[in-house]
Amino acid sequence: MSSAEPAEISEVRPGLRAAVAAFRYRNFALFWTGALISSTGGWVQNVTIPYVVYKLTGSEAWVGFAGFSLLITAAIFGPIGGTLADRFDRRHVLILTQSAQAVVALSLWALWSTGGRSPGVIVALASLSGVFGGLMIGSWQAFVSELVPREALLNAVTLNSAQFNAARAFGPAIGGIVIATLGAGWGFFINAVSFLAVIGALLLIRLERTVEKAPGRMRVIRDLRETARYVRRAPGILTCLVVVAGLSFADSPLFQFVVVFADEVFVVDTWVFGVLSAALGIGAILAAPFVAGWGGTVPRAKLVAGAMALNGISLVLFSLSPNAFVGFFFLMGAGAGYLAIASSLNTTIQLQVEETKRGKVLSFYLLGVTLVAPIGALVQGFLVNAIGPRAAFTIAGAAFLGLLALLRAKGSLRHLDGDTVLAGSA
Repeated sequence: MSSAEPAEISEVRPGLRAAVAAFRYRNFALFWTGALISSTGGWVQNVTIPYVVYKLTGSEAWVGFAGFSLLITAAIFGPIGGTLADRFDRRHVLILTQSAQAVVALSLWALWSTGGRSPGVIVALASLSGVFGGLMIGSWQAFVSELVPREALLNAVTLNSAQFNAARAFGPAIGGIVIATLGAGWGFFINAVSFLAVIGALLLIRLERTVEKAPGRMRVIRDLRETARYVRRAPGILTCLVVVAGLSFADSPLFQFVVVFADEVFVVDTWVFGVLSAALGIGAILAAPFVAGWGGTVPRAKLVAGAMALNGISLVLFSLSPNAFVGFFFLMGAGAGYLAIASSLNTTIQLQVEETKRGKVLSFYLLGVTLVAPIGALVQGFLVNAIGPRAAFTIAGAAFLGLLALLRAKGSLRHLDGDTVLAGSA
């Protein structure tokens, strides 16, 4: 089935049927399914690492450092990944980087299974996984545009975000059960095996159109400077970077610190910790059909503004929750807002960027996650240690709401609604 086959997709009326329209494309369906399995395994490992680090050290700062180390390496290597995505076959880049991450997961499993209990070594291996994640992330995001036609892009991007967030729901829940019943080593092993699904899907995908590649030699620093100039000239893309940076600083570190809320604030068992960790993803899953099915009928400026308000308010209310049960529902609200923000920003960039710069611009955009999020994790780790988790994340949520107020006052969000591709590099 070629990417152009279901021509009627743009004619599907908004609603739940339209929410899954991108699945009509065989390549996208294969990629989505493999990615869901692999991402679920990744979140099993993501919940295992902060758990073992916290149990080995008893330190909130160590948990923040673990999150910082994983994401900072992805940030450093992200620009290289963007250049790779625009100069080489993205499918091949994905197969190689996914295979490398599988090897790292197997190494974590072997270390833990043989009695390795060094938090430093565990964090170092997690950081190595971040290296390959940085090299992969530009191709991963840009590859979606090769699997569906332009009119199906919002739907495909939203479903791709839903896949990631479904994994963020299932993975931590599975991880909590696995840690409680089988031990942490199985969390690493499950992640290693899960990579087989996405690698298999990538091998089965058949692309029938050639994507234009960037000309010239591969020069990462030059490409990074040109991308920065390009982004400065594109107000919609620039606004996306500002929003995702604020989201990454305020909201992204929360996942790392759910274990602290579970252990110190709510004082609950391991399985409840797994359920709390899953709440962010569950909220995103519940929001996905509405964003995918009706999101195209709402101006992105309004959608992002509403989602930012939902995310910030939910973050504050979670921080003030009297118990884990109440906190679970506010975490779902934060997850729903996160999905709507992430899918809308990604779609804006995919529609406004020039094809030969797609990978580089998406990698530059994702620096807002991979560079700002680890800084947020580090800062919030020290804040949690100094003033407690409730106060630290109340401040974070209020700061994100302050960013929304600033963007609305400046009129910056209106730039998200344009779909005009900006050509040129300088």
